[in-house]
Amino acid sequence: MTANQEPMTARERFLAAMRYEPADRKPYRLFGAWPETIDRWQREGYDPAVVLFQTDRWEWCSGWFFPNPPFERTVVEENERTILYVNHEGILMRERKDYRYSSMPQFIRFPVETREDFRRFWAERMQPDLSARVGPDWVQQLADYRGRTYPLIVIADRWGGFFGPLRNLLGVQRLCTLFYDDPVFVEEMMDANADLIIEIMGQILDQTDVDVFGFWEDMAYKAGPLIGPDMVRRYMLPRYRRVVDFLRARGVDFISLDSDGDISLLIPIWLEAGIDILYPFEAQSGMDVVQVRQEYGRDLRMWFGIDKRALALGPQAIDAELARVAPLVQEGGYIPGPDHGIPPDVSFANYCYFMERLRDIL
Repeated sequence: MTANQEPMTARERFLAAMRYEPADRKPYRLFGAWPETIDRWQREGYDPAVVLFQTDRWEWCSGWFFPNPPFERTVVEENERTILYVNHEGILMRERKDYRYSSMPQFIRFPVETREDFRRFWAERMQPDLSARVGPDWVQQLADYRGRTYPLIVIADRWGGFFGPLRNLLGVQRLCTLFYDDPVFVEEMMDANADLIIEIMGQILDQTDVDVFGFWEDMAYKAGPLIGPDMVRRYMLPRYRRVVDFLRARGVDFISLDSDGDISLLIPIWLEAGIDILYPFEAQSGMDVVQVRQEYGRDLRMWFGIDKRALALGPQAIDAELARVAPLVQEGGYIPGPDHGIPPDVSFANYCYFMERLRDIL
């Protein structure tokens, strides 16, 4: 940027990075931490009221696709350590009472067991009424995004996809066996969700443009995907393609997908579907953003993928990890950041060092 050039807006900078175009600098944003981590940092001098790092703004809308109306929270039993309750998605689950977001809950029962359960759930709670989902002033609220200076990213969190949402309805074991026992039922649920995404996004895109739409799947673990690529290609690919084609025709620039775990076997299918951003690339599951770029080139944009474990080890490990991804940062098509929420073994001093060094390479 020369002396007489105006700084780019956060949206211009983000789009330039995703398009491999030059920019005044690379995009830069804050990253979430576990509640225990925040508690530790406060003991070490962190003041949540003080803005330590001025970063790029992203408008991340992720709550518009959940079951609505939500289920009433109903406590079934509790003791000093745990609570068993029905959550807002209709799942009966047992959680810790101290740091409930920092460990996996125990899932006891899911809201759908039969076709009739599913059809009732969908009819009652998965209607595309944006006055309930966004707000009674949803038309004006969405219209206000026109002319924005920051990227608008609409993530269908937990309910925008063709494995993850079905898992929320049925549980992993029941869903995986249904691919063999009753694939027609699986396809009915997938088609219903494709319809819902298109209906909701159609209304949103009537009022404003959107820079990124995001699917949510979380369909892999450390050793690989929860269903094989042949099934993903047979059942999920046609539904992805239908939604992506609709969104592209309506002007959505980029399509993202969120899945933890080792997604190596699924990347080619998602690219074939037209999905061009993936995240978070968990390093402890063997996902290496540098290797993925070498394999797939610029067709695939990537977010995050920095090994969060390095942040706990101190400056030398942080420097090495940032040096590993620095070429991707400079090439573009990549937003650097930790591969998931920052755990409590990361000191406040190490986090600050990481953010300062990250800012330097941007």
